[in-house]
Amino acid sequence: MPLGPLVKDLREALGYSQARLADLLCASADHATVTRETVSRWEHGTRNPGPFWLRHLAAVLEVPLEVLEDAKVNRRRFLTNAAATAIAPVVASDLIRSGFTSALAEDRPGLDEWRDKLVTYGRDYMSLGAAEIQKRLSLDLLVLQQQLETPGLWDVAAKLMTLYGKTFPGSDGAKAATWYRIAAEAADRSQNDETRVWVRGRAAIALGYEGAGLGMADLFASQAMAISDKPSLGRLNAIMGRAHVAALRGDRTTALRLLREGRHVFDRIGSEEQTSDYAVPWWRMNVFVSLMSARLGDERTAVAAQEQARAELPASLPRFTTHLDLHRGLMLAKAGDQQGGIAYAQQALSALPPEKHSLTLRLLMEEIRGRGH
Repeated sequence: MPLGPLVKDLREALGYSQARLADLLCASADHATVTRETVSRWEHGTRNPGPFWLRHLAAVLEVPLEVLEDAKVNRRRFLTNAAATAIAPVVASDLIRSGFTSALAEDRPGLDEWRDKLVTYGRDYMSLGAAEIQKRLSLDLLVLQQQLETPGLWDVAAKLMTLYGKTFPGSDGAKAATWYRIAAEAADRSQNDETRVWVRGRAAIALGYEGAGLGMADLFASQAMAISDKPSLGRLNAIMGRAHVAALRGDRTTALRLLREGRHVFDRIGSEEQTSDYAVPWWRMNVFVSLMSARLGDERTAVAAQEQARAELPASLPRFTTHLDLHRGLMLAKAGDQQGGIAYAQQALSALPPEKHSLTLRLLMEEIRGRGH
């Protein structure tokens, strides 16, 4: 997406008029002058903001600067270019070899085989480390890139790219957000509204839960909810993502309203599947509620959600038990005992084997230390 439409979408997701955005930019820039007309020119692409205003746009729109820089140069990177710049753990020769091997193969994976891979990745993501998933998935994405000829394959690609984006922390520049944006475009090519909603909703809850890129989280959530009002896991993720954003902004009323709406949707479509990133069972819904309530300082609701989550959390997923422990550490910090909260959370994180650590846990630890959003 070019810079102009992205700025417009982010502005509208925040509920700002062009004049309001101009006023906020002036205040952010110590009252340097920018007008509504200038914002309009930026959004229509007749003028581009320079580095100075780009920095202030990122601050006001609550997105990493790199997201706007990437859009400004309009690099239409798809899988090959993205792999070259974003895949650190994989040796380049392995990527090249994998791509050519797939191109030369006569029996390329069919749609059913790709769907089976999708199920496997959804389960593996819950228990394996981000680096291992990223390495495996980057190779498969390069293979899949060569087969994107049908809506069904675009559907699989969109979901795999969404998961791939989750292997990068939301605070790591534009990497996570860029992958979510590419995944959303891929989902549109799937011609499947349920997939279009799910990809955007999953991006919203990922960014909102991490407390990073709140403007992008809001944008993805608003897009998901505008595509369809049908109850679905995608819509549930979008609602809960937006609830976390509201909690982080200190908007308690909106956060609680969205939580009520999320509970209502969950009651209709909650997952039976317990161990997939593509599912939201009861225990995972309570993980969402636990962190949001901890952020709001609502200890009673947070503790109740933690107890309910622990009662059903599969023993094979110790990382999520650590999530709940970090939520409790955040509660202590919010209640005024920051050192106690840090110590409690650090002890829980240290007890988890290093290969089970996730980028999201690291971001939560930074939030407890007071260096988060």
